[in-house]
Amino acid sequence: MRYPFPFSAIVGQEEMKQAIILTAVDPSIGGVLVFGDRGTGKSTAVRALASLLPSIKVAEGCPYNCTIIGSNCPHCQNKKPKKLIEKKTPVIDLPLGVTEDRVLGSLDLEAALVDGRKLFEPGLLAKANKGFLYIDEVNLLEDHIVDLLLDVAASGENLVEREGLSIKHEAQFVLIGSGNPEEGELRPQLLDRFGLSVEVSSPQDVIQRVQVVKRRDAFETDYENFIKEWRLEDLKIRKKILTARSLIKKVVIPDTIINECAQLCIALGADGLRGELTLLRSTRALAAFKGNKKVGRNHLKEIATSALRHRLRRDPLDEAGSTIRIQKIISEVLN
Repeated sequence: MRYPFPFSAIVGQEEMKQAIILTAVDPSIGGVLVFGDRGTGKSTAVRALASLLPSIKVAEGCPYNCTIIGSNCPHCQNKKPKKLIEKKTPVIDLPLGVTEDRVLGSLDLEAALVDGRKLFEPGLLAKANKGFLYIDEVNLLEDHIVDLLLDVAASGENLVEREGLSIKHEAQFVLIGSGNPEEGELRPQLLDRFGLSVEVSSPQDVIQRVQVVKRRDAFETDYENFIKEWRLEDLKIRKKILTARSLIKKVVIPDTIINECAQLCIALGADGLRGELTLLRSTRALAAFKGNKKVGRNHLKEIATSALRHRLRRDPLDEAGSTIRIQKIISEVLN
């Protein structure tokens, strides 16, 4: 088995790595959007995520990743699996140009033609249940596929009614998207579904660029030793994620922090209340990952830019950019 490039071996891009780790600690944060230059490690980081994620327990043989024996999913209703087995948390790629049938699922043509039976063939949403769904070049995704994802993300269920079939199954996943802003903007409805947003750029430091090139070259030319060297570092991060998951329910969020979350969102003119909820969840996850039992202002300062960057109302006359606007407001509200 060939492992992807180790997560811990990625040079720099600390904000991106932190955002990905926090969604692994608490999937309810709502996923990550990574926008930036080509060749900055966006896809590499997401694909490396799989090695950090703890395994999940699912019903044996269930293509929908059911975590309860005897659930009413299309497979378990008929097969009734006898035990739960451990399985790697799925990280599923949703490619550009994917068809609606491939995403939602469709009639199994082979069974229909050979045996004359109407069987449902699960799609990518079934495979991604209880895991992560990754869309590279998310801003180039076709509108009708975006509409499907929005419907499923809102309900947590996938309903397919076609060719005489009526199938409903659970589809709860963390959405991770990446793209280059020069190639097009993201629809506001989909943008709002991401919990955290990160901007990445090419490193301007010569030492850092050299380090990136050397590590990538070592991965390609001396794969076994490179993986052996960095595998232990990945396991340390994985252990911290597991510890944070067990600690997160005990983390206390003072009312003063919640008040400051609301003040930040009001000062920034963020629409809706998703900003406050994301800040709440991500600061709690950050505190748990760092081993703290109480959320402090330092946690809020550290994550506020990622949680609110994509929630600002656009100002065409402001050339500073959303990141600078947020950092200015943070310094004023959380002086």
